[in-house]
Amino acid sequence: MPVTPHTEHHFTASESVRDVVIGMSDGLTVPFALAAGISGAIASNPHPSTLVVTAGLAEIAAGSIAMGLGGYLAAKTDQEHYASERDREVREIVELRDVEIDEVAKVFRDYGLTEAEMAPAVRAITGNEKSWVDFMMRFELGLEEPQPKRARISALTIAVSYIIGGLIPLAPYILLSDVQRGLYFSVGFTLLALAIFGWVKGRFTGIHPIKGGLQTVITGGLAAGAAFLIAKLIS
Repeated sequence: MPVTPHTEHHFTASESVRDVVIGMSDGLTVPFALAAGISGAIASNPHPSTLVVTAGLAEIAAGSIAMGLGGYLAAKTDQEHYASERDREVREIVELRDVEIDEVAKVFRDYGLTEAEMAPAVRAITGNEKSWVDFMMRFELGLEEPQPKRARISALTIAVSYIIGGLIPLAPYILLSDVQRGLYFSVGFTLLALAIFGWVKGRFTGIHPIKGGLQTVITGGLAAGAAFLIAKLIS
């Protein structure tokens, strides 16, 4: 009887995918909500579309810079934290050698190995300083070494994703002179983009694609609806 080979499918989301999700989701919702809110407040203005586009582009510029900088600082903090913890581990395997050896043994013990089984592995790991520190960083602290260029890549990925996401709800206002029609098309385009983005995100993260699409559509719709109603009430 033929045996179907077992294939495991695990999603290990890369940091770049995470940055795209952060930038795109905010880029789609924040400018969308802003443009809808302004549309509700300045419909009587002689050049409402121009004002919406100007405010929208200003928000996209400010938002992409702020989000990109936030991503850069977060990645830089991860790098500095990893370096600090690694320096501490290097000192400890010299100053507290016996304690650190016990910690290596504890890791293997927690996996169910007997003293006899773990002894050769403990000797092998503690016999090389670099391997020892690498082991402790990963299995004791649960830290992976960040990529050297991670901070710049993160900042650029988030900023570009934010700009792309922000231009989708703003495009109808740029192409149409009628702010009311621009609002209708903006709502349609953005909700469609949110649904597609949520579906793709769901496929990547293991969430049901329909659930992922609904989550992003509801989030973006509520944000824009709230902005629009508040602006209407204030004006």
